[in-house]
Amino acid sequence: MTDLEVYLDAETIAGRVKELAAEISRDYEGKDTVLIGILKGAALFLADLSRALTIPVGIDILHASSYGDGTTSSGVVCITRDSSCDVKDRHLILVDCIIDSGRTLETLVKHFRERQPASIEAVVLLDKKERRTCDVAVRYVGFTVPDRFLVGYGLDQGGKHRNLPYVATVKPS
Repeated sequence: MTDLEVYLDAETIAGRVKELAAEISRDYEGKDTVLIGILKGAALFLADLSRALTIPVGIDILHASSYGDGTTSSGVVCITRDSSCDVKDRHLILVDCIIDSGRTLETLVKHFRERQPASIEAVVLLDKKERRTCDVAVRYVGFTVPDRFLVGYGLDQGGKHRNLPYVATVKPS
């Protein structure tokens, strides 16, 4: 059994998601905007964020990962299900649950730039800045977190714990 310790409770997350949605709604008022969630991790964050927005947006998903079933990045980003959304001349916001090395986000920004969006920005719930190896910008950040293995609110450990309404640290066995 994995020992978990709550790091960010559900109320704290919900409050910050509403603040991020208010910022995005203000910044993208009157713009043709689409959110693209990076699955599987961003599913809960994408749902909560999109419902808190006060502007109309398109929503799509893609599946990209560099983790597989492990707890550390393989360094290779695989897009296994691409977005089918037409982003040409639209304002694109990539939505992810966490950024650490930045490789996935860097890869996706390059990938979507070829489709000629009006702009590309990113929103992440969690930012592990001390793990960053790529120079990639994140416009909207929920929380800066330390370099610990986290689960819950979309983040998993071997496919488990994504459904937790909070973010927890995994205590070493």
